[in-house]
Amino acid sequence: MTNSEQSALSVNVKTQYLPEQSNQADNQFVFSYTITITNNSEVSAKLLRRRWVITDSNGDESIVEGEGVIGQQPVIKPGNKYTYTSGSVFNTPVGTMHGHYQMIDNNQNTFWVDIPVFRLALPNILN
Repeated sequence: MTNSEQSALSVNVKTQYLPEQSNQADNQFVFSYTITITNNSEVSAKLLRRRWVITDSNGDESIVEGEGVIGQQPVIKPGNKYTYTSGSVFNTPVGTMHGHYQMIDNNQNTFWVDIPVFRLALPNILN
């Protein structure tokens, strides 16, 4: 996969605060995030691994790495999308996440797709 084909894989993120699973008195703030990976390249790409950098508003950082996402290693065909939802628990009402996916195309070329920084925050806390 060429650099232009790699950049043809895009990542879109939507986040949501989950008050029913959170306990603000205990500084436990639970968020879900839904990620859509779109393959606008000419070849299929399989998601092998993920690496997350998770940072709370105190600046505490943790790294999460592993195979696939939500127990899957999806193959995303040209023109198709793959969407999944996962979650994260923070000790602060605001945090950020970013990282990358390791992918492999049908020519056995491995490459990385960046996951841009996104914010997870209690509704209206930043207004």
